[in-house]
Amino acid sequence: MHDRRTSSQTSLTVPTKTHFSSVSSDETVVSSKNVLTNFEKVVARDPAIEEERIRKLSRSQIHYLRQKSVYDRLIDWSDGPYHRLQNQILGVFLKNRRRPPLPPKDDLVGLARHFYPARADLKVQVCDFGLGRAERTEITLGQVEEYWQSKPDWVDVRWIHAPLGLGLTHSSVEDIFLHDGQPGRAFENGGKPEWPYVETEVLNIRSHKNFQEMRDVYLLLSRFPELDKELNQCSFKNDENSSLQSDVDWRAGHMAMPACFWNLVASDMPWQLDEGMHMGINGPMEGLQPIARNIAPQTLSIHPFYKDSHMVRNIFRCFHRSDGILLTLSPMAGVNFIDKKMPQHLTEPASSIFDNENASAPGYVFSAFADQGTSTWHRRTVEWFLTYLISEVGVTPHAHRQGFNAPSLELAYQSVIQDLKRRRHAPWRKNETVKLVRDYLACVDELTTIKQICAKQVDLFRGMQQDVRKFESEDNRARRSPDNPQGESMHERVKWALTLVKTRHDRFENLLIDARQSMEALFQLRSIEQNELAIVSDSQNKAVLIFTGVTIVFLPLSFFTSYYGMNLSNIVNTDKTEEYFWKLCGSIAFFIVLFVTLGASRHYLKQLWKGRRRVKHRHSMV
Repeated sequence: MHDRRTSSQTSLTVPTKTHFSSVSSDETVVSSKNVLTNFEKVVARDPAIEEERIRKLSRSQIHYLRQKSVYDRLIDWSDGPYHRLQNQILGVFLKNRRRPPLPPKDDLVGLARHFYPARADLKVQVCDFGLGRAERTEITLGQVEEYWQSKPDWVDVRWIHAPLGLGLTHSSVEDIFLHDGQPGRAFENGGKPEWPYVETEVLNIRSHKNFQEMRDVYLLLSRFPELDKELNQCSFKNDENSSLQSDVDWRAGHMAMPACFWNLVASDMPWQLDEGMHMGINGPMEGLQPIARNIAPQTLSIHPFYKDSHMVRNIFRCFHRSDGILLTLSPMAGVNFIDKKMPQHLTEPASSIFDNENASAPGYVFSAFADQGTSTWHRRTVEWFLTYLISEVGVTPHAHRQGFNAPSLELAYQSVIQDLKRRRHAPWRKNETVKLVRDYLACVDELTTIKQICAKQVDLFRGMQQDVRKFESEDNRARRSPDNPQGESMHERVKWALTLVKTRHDRFENLLIDARQSMEALFQLRSIEQNELAIVSDSQNKAVLIFTGVTIVFLPLSFFTSYYGMNLSNIVNTDKTEEYFWKLCGSIAFFIVLFVTLGASRHYLKQLWKGRRRVKHRHSMV
């Protein structure tokens, strides 16, 4: 591994404990407390590694631009105005009004595989940690069984991270992994009694544009059955595992779910805040199936810093064995650490996010021990590393890692609520109240989901507190001393994480209360405005009623005067007098006005009649 040197120009914050005699205080991240408070010491990225990462990003960007042109043609074909009847007619004569052709089949297959890689081609990270040493290897899912069968002698813990969400492949991978070795110490309280493994739901931030493209590609291309054969064949084309594909096929038959390409890759789709359940999910049939193409912007995007962002949910599951091998499964490919460069991080491809320790929590965990390996660990066990990993991942997203150089989620939502309050007091405009209420409801829904996820995380770390206490008690009874007594223990890690998520839960609960109270105040304010408008409208109605009454009185007379004023021989030469005119026309006008007035006042007269009858009834009773 290359040496890392201190530099004030880099962005990776690495505060350290100084009491490790074998570890340089400028290089190692161990204490959670220091991570949150000491931002002076930073570690420079290795120039060679950083250069390779930049080259990798450049290649990915070129490939993305090529696929983006295919995507744009697909959207133009699907959503353009060419399906309208008028354009179809004009298209016969005008070339620019004709519907563009669908991209070729090979381009569509390439587009599908760009956004949803074949299962055997998924990039898997294998991280090995030993005393004073750490190595990372990138393999594919088609090679993963070879790497969990055993580990080198110098390795204390092997961590395998696969970007798989809930689905058939996820269930098969975890099942094969657990059957190939003995289970580790059970997290009975952090997990479930019947499933003593640790899992949590993690919020991360994705690019709204990329999220929309993923939805469009899935829901548009899955409609073309002519693509299915080629896509299905590529799913496990490069699979070198002995039992993964056969297990997926068996599981598909058992679950009555076809193991087709689109069913397998649906687990790559991140969940929106209002989609799916909040944890409690167990099997492949409970994963998310995308339904609607349109992804509405979140109220979080009202904040300028988050204008191109979309917060999503992903499950993060951990499975560990007694031989020191840890398997984590999560399709999480968004930004975990919020800093001033987050808009730049959002443009990076999902397959490369692990390489960026400034954006990815799993990537940061490896970089934290890349130089010293397990030298700083309190205990060089898979349980200690699992606790460290879940305490880092489970408290994200946050702005602590980079010293709060960007607005946190709590501050962003506080700003959003203030903006909604400002709009609440703006002068009334047509349809503005409906838009404002929709924004309030969306904000309340987002805050509710975040608060529920935080509550689940609080429960997780409370349960893990009991588990790690039990582990430490067992180790003490067995007289197994810590490998590094000065290192941070599992209990300290969990306590730190629990404090963090409890604080965040309380903050989001307060924000939710504020948003709901503000929305109720909006309803009250609009109700008062409606009452005032009703009073004004009532006075206007009275004026209109008076005008209508006058019009009704003179309307018959106007008709007759107009009629008899016509220069016709039978009217001009008549022998009738003015008295006859008034008797005839006046009587007709009187009865018209009388009947119209009675008809208009029938409800009032009816109520008046009922009132007089009740008064007479009371007098008769007396």
